[in-house]
Amino acid sequence: MPAIYPFSAIVGQERMLRALVLNAVNPRIGGVLIRGERGTAKSTAARALAALLPNVSVVEDCRFGCDPESPAYWCTECRERAAASKTLPTVMRSTAFINLPVSATEDRVVGTLDIEKAIQKGERHFEPGVLAAANRGLLYIDEVNLLDDHVVDVLLDSAAMGMNIVEREGISFSHPARFILVGTMNPEEGDLRPQLLDRFALSVEIHGLHDARERVLIMERNLMFEADPETFRKNWLTKERELSALIDRARQIVDDVTYNKRDLLSIAALTASLNVDGHRSDLVILKTARAQAAFEGRTAISDHDIALAAELALPHRIRRGPFQQNEIEVEELQERISQLQGQQNGEGEESKGGTPDKDSQETGDEKKKRVPTQK
Repeated sequence: MPAIYPFSAIVGQERMLRALVLNAVNPRIGGVLIRGERGTAKSTAARALAALLPNVSVVEDCRFGCDPESPAYWCTECRERAAASKTLPTVMRSTAFINLPVSATEDRVVGTLDIEKAIQKGERHFEPGVLAAANRGLLYIDEVNLLDDHVVDVLLDSAAMGMNIVEREGISFSHPARFILVGTMNPEEGDLRPQLLDRFALSVEIHGLHDARERVLIMERNLMFEADPETFRKNWLTKERELSALIDRARQIVDDVTYNKRDLLSIAALTASLNVDGHRSDLVILKTARAQAAFEGRTAISDHDIALAAELALPHRIRRGPFQQNEIEVEELQERISQLQGQQNGEGEESKGGTPDKDSQETGDEKKKRVPTQK
């Protein structure tokens, strides 16, 4: 197996790296779409993230890698085994990286039920597909805009539900499909339909770096990696382990991260003021803000977490209003949140310098935290 370029060694592209890490902390966010020109480390970052992620506990001998701690999401086979033996043995395994080819068909993605065996022998036989292989791992779709729209719909439905249910001729089989969904595309080759674009929770527009020193650093690191991949990886191993430990810790506390009514009002007021259609963006911002707080080791979200989440969740959903550019700056979003909170409190401009409530306070050091990358 060829060596994987270290995630921590990627130069720049902080938004992309942050979006990937937050989806790793909480795959239920709903995936990330990375749009950018050729040669901007899109696929490199996705592969590097999978290699970085901590090992996961799975049910031993399960074809779908069911989570022993989530019986509600067990596959049909594990539920039957549990009913017969009461306990299921567990093992640890590495995070899978599954690359979906552009030519994939629906049956290849969801899996197939053998109807002939069911009719002739009365046996239920399910042949797993890509969704089964990707469970508890990372599903990568390069050139997602060239994939059949119906297949993209199936993938996004499974990512949202966390389950893949296949039914044929009265026979049903289900298995968990909880994965980190990463799609990449070059807008020059055509865009996704707006309906599919909205289904991706987060979106990042990336470009080649313009700073000459950063471009030199990219060349130097790539030449060192090509010359001796193993040594290069060893040099970055400490940072990789640190980031992996942060993700693992964040996964353990993300469900305990709290929010209050004021936070929900801030999110709703922000999306409403930007004329965002539907309500998916509100939920995405909340989930992403909780993941951001967990990654930083906190158990309550702040206004800054909401702004960081909105920066990733809104650009591909805004069609009108004051923000027409492809990117929205965190500072702009945070200022808008403060203004909206002032209006809600009936304080107008005077409330912009007010102190947030206790659950939303954060220090200056916390605001500066980002995905740890070295330049």
